[in-house]
Amino acid sequence: MLSVAARGWTDDATPPALQPDSRNLEQQASVIVLSVRGACKAFGFVTALHGVSVDLRQGELIGLLGPNGAGKTTLIRAITGRVALDAGRIELFGHPVAGAGPRAHLGVVPQDVAVYPLLTARENLEVFGRLQGLAGADLRRQVEWALERSGLTDRSREPVQNLSGGMRRRLNLACGVVHRPPVLLLDEPTAGVDPQSRERIYEMLAALRAEGTSILLATHQLEEAEARCERIVILDHGQVVASGSLEELVDQTLGRRRLVTITLAEPLAEPPPGLSADPGHLTLRTQLRDVVAELPPLLRRVEEGGGRVQDLEVRTPSLQSVFIHLTGRELRE
Repeated sequence: MLSVAARGWTDDATPPALQPDSRNLEQQASVIVLSVRGACKAFGFVTALHGVSVDLRQGELIGLLGPNGAGKTTLIRAITGRVALDAGRIELFGHPVAGAGPRAHLGVVPQDVAVYPLLTARENLEVFGRLQGLAGADLRRQVEWALERSGLTDRSREPVQNLSGGMRRRLNLACGVVHRPPVLLLDEPTAGVDPQSRERIYEMLAALRAEGTSILLATHQLEEAEARCERIVILDHGQVVASGSLEELVDQTLGRRRLVTITLAEPLAEPPPGLSADPGHLTLRTQLRDVVAELPPLLRRVEEGGGRVQDLEVRTPSLQSVFIHLTGRELRE
């Protein structure tokens, strides 16, 4: 069971007003709500963080990526106060925070499901809501909101131990956001869940973002990060090795070449110049910088060489390609 302090709950702090002023959304989008500067942390001879700097803006969803041991969890624990930095500083809404004291305005959803198995879903939400300072009508309203958003209203009075893994994962998120925090830290919130539960989780996050909540998402799900996150921060060996939108990361690493894959109806004896062939010579590949200008003559070369094109795919470099380029292919245990 995760302790209250570990999860980032405050003692008797009153949650701030969370409804953003729609007239000031553009201005709010430029406001830095969480700032980490030069974060350093070592455990004995192992350096977990080495000068990490990250900014999270109002209403933003940032993906925090990295191989195992890159420093993602240590960074989240430092922000929540579970780990004291050796050097560097952390600011929430422009105010420095340090040590293991409570972090007002934070919501934290850990990787491990951290709810009480003998309590019902509703009872768990009530407990965590009270720990966040909710009471009375506010508590009841927020519990109903969390149950509805997590799709657990019909199962709200069942003990958690009777719920499926996907339901427990959704409840884990609901307990971390029942107070609708303005800053939310997520550590692998969709690990091991079915597609329906994953979609429900992201619907909850979208509802929070619509209210102005800023989210830092640590994940190994590269496709999810590519599809959902506005910016990506990649850690490796305790350092930020790249940061930016997917387009910016591609420009910084692999460049704008497109991967072209041509599937043939029959194999060719030899691939045309400039193309590589898979075993069997049914699939040809190459990279093009200017698809509009270079693709037509490429296809003519294939046809002139006796190839009959059955299928064609043009792909931009993916986040996975960028990630492997930056962090390598070796396994991390």
